[in-house]
Amino acid sequence: MEHTHTEAGHEAAHVDSSTKTIWRTFWILLCITMVEVGLAFLHLETGFPSRVFLNAIFVGLTVVKAFYIVAEFMHLGHEIKNLILTILIPLLLFVWFIIAFLYEGDSWKNMRKDLKPGTPIETPKAPAKEGHHY
Repeated sequence: MEHTHTEAGHEAAHVDSSTKTIWRTFWILLCITMVEVGLAFLHLETGFPSRVFLNAIFVGLTVVKAFYIVAEFMHLGHEIKNLILTILIPLLLFVWFIIAFLYEGDSWKNMRKDLKPGTPIETPKAPAKEGHHY
């Protein structure tokens, strides 16, 4: 009987510990989100910080929130380095893939706009030679 009581006590301590971790993560994510909302309202009211700087802050804070979500709720923060790299490197390649296709798509759109039927084609002209009179 005592063995079961000890296991129940250990299980309750584990549940209490994981509950504290979840609440700690919740408060961290809430604080980061409140900072983001506060910066957005500040920008709307005063125009400070600049839009580009604000977007950079938002991207950075979103990455921090994503780290906490992955580390705590997906339990990746407690894994070995090789497993973490096995997940992160394909993720980084996927992000690169999206950026590359957006860039290429924009280039393709601009090329099609320039080559649409009826658009006059400008032919480059050779520069006039100076000083040579034949």
